[in-house]
Amino acid sequence: MREFTTEVLFRPDTEPLRFLPEGPYPYGDDHLSWVAIQHGANAKSGSLNLFDFATGANQSINLPGRPGFAFPTNRDGVFVTGMERQLGLFDTNSSSFRPLGDPIESGVTGTVINDGVVFSGGLIFGCKDLKFSEAKAGLYLWRRSDWQTIRLRSDQTCSNGKVVFGDGERVTLLDIDTPTKTVVRYELDVTDGRLSPPEIVVDLRQGDAFPDGMIATPDGASVIIAFYNSADAAFGEAKQFSLATGDVEAIWRTEKSPRVTCPQLVEWNGHIKLILTTADEGMTPEQQTLHTNAGALFIGDTEFTSLPETPVFDIPQ
Repeated sequence: MREFTTEVLFRPDTEPLRFLPEGPYPYGDDHLSWVAIQHGANAKSGSLNLFDFATGANQSINLPGRPGFAFPTNRDGVFVTGMERQLGLFDTNSSSFRPLGDPIESGVTGTVINDGVVFSGGLIFGCKDLKFSEAKAGLYLWRRSDWQTIRLRSDQTCSNGKVVFGDGERVTLLDIDTPTKTVVRYELDVTDGRLSPPEIVVDLRQGDAFPDGMIATPDGASVIIAFYNSADAAFGEAKQFSLATGDVEAIWRTEKSPRVTCPQLVEWNGHIKLILTTADEGMTPEQQTLHTNAGALFIGDTEFTSLPETPVFDIPQ
C-alpha cells in the first residue's frame, strides 16, 4: 500500500465557505470549480467557487439555493447544477438559473439533490435525506436523448460518490449510498431507464468513517473514496481501492481535518495531483480550534501519469 501526504491548497477565510465544500472539478486551464453546499447549519443557500491555481485566488458566486454539484459545460461560464430539487444551468455571467425539466422528488419531504456525475448519456444524480435517517431519497437519470428525468431508485438515504464506465445505451454505474458503507455496481440501460440488481464491489462496513465522494483512477481498475469521519481524529483520509479485490492500494491523509468529502484528480505543473475537499460541518467551536484545517482544500502527490475522464456537460441545443 502506498501512502501520500497532502498539504493545504486553499483554506477559505470565511466560515460559510468552510462549512461543507464538495465537488471539486477541473475547470479549463489551471482552474478548479467546487461548491459550498450550504453556508452554515441553518443556511438555505450555498455557492459555486472558482479557484485559480496560479494565483491562489478563489472567486465565490452565491447561488439561490443549496447546490449538490455544479459541473462545467461547453458554454463559457455555464455550469450544470443540481440545486435543492431542480436540475438546471447556472450562468455565472448573468447569475441566472434555467431549469432542465421539472422539479424532482414529488411526494417526498425533507430531501435535496446531493452528488452527481456527467456521462455521455446525460447525468446521473442522487438526493439525500436532510436528517440522514430515512431511506427515501431518489437516484435519477437525466437522459440527454429526450431531456427526461427518470427515477432509478427511491430508497437511498444519502446518495454520494458516483462513477460511470462506458458509453452508449448500456453503461456501468458505481454508486455509494453513504450509510450502507458499500460501493455497489449496476448495469444501467439508458434507453429503458433501468438498473440491474446491485452488486457490492467494495465493502467498507468494518470502518468507522463514512464513504462520501468517489472517482475512478485513470486505468479504471480502482476507485478513490473520500471518508467523512465525525470523530475527533488527528487527520482525514481518502483511500484507493481495487475494484477486482476490494483491497486498499493507496491512502492520502489530511492533517487536522478529519471530514473529507470529495476527491478529484487534476494536472498541475506537469504532474497529476489529488485534490481533496474537507468540511467543518457539525463541529463545535472547540472542535474547530482542534481541527484547524477543517474546511480546507488539500492537494497531494500521486503516481498517476494521466487523468481519468472528466467530461464537461454538453448542453443540448
